[in-house]
Amino acid sequence: MIMKSLRGAIRAVLLGLALIALAAPGWAQQPSANAVTLAKEIIAAKGAAAMYDPIVPGIIDRVRLMLLQTNPMLSKDLGEVAGNLRAEYASRSAELLDEVAKLYASRFTEQELKNALAFYKSPLGRKIVAEEPQILDDSLERVRAWQDKFGIEMMAKMRAEMKKKGHDL
Repeated sequence: MIMKSLRGAIRAVLLGLALIALAAPGWAQQPSANAVTLAKEIIAAKGAAAMYDPIVPGIIDRVRLMLLQTNPMLSKDLGEVAGNLRAEYASRSAELLDEVAKLYASRFTEQELKNALAFYKSPLGRKIVAEEPQILDDSLERVRAWQDKFGIEMMAKMRAEMKKKGHDL
């Protein structure tokens, strides 16, 4: 009887903890409006806000193409509707910017956001923003070249090791 009561109490405690864990995200403090504004400024200073601009038109075009597959004869009308929807919903990409700004604002203090913004507005920060795309492109090229060279090296090494085992590859 005592064990049965103890198991019931343990279940009740576990259920309570589970409910608390599920409710915890709602308890998390929302970032202040000022923090979100600072985060948006950082995103803009980094030139990252523009990366959300093609998302809404891209989704509209993807839907247009899906519908076009059901009836290719509707190409002209679907194109017209898609054009109208792109114009009507262009501002919706701002919702994405808001969401990303909230992520920044929830992970950094307002002071950290102010410091980051000051950096990105500084000459060095502006230079990093300007140079980073080319650095990333060049980095990818170097990674590809390194991978190719390393792949050739590994092919030779594996063949040599397999030859030691009596396999001629």
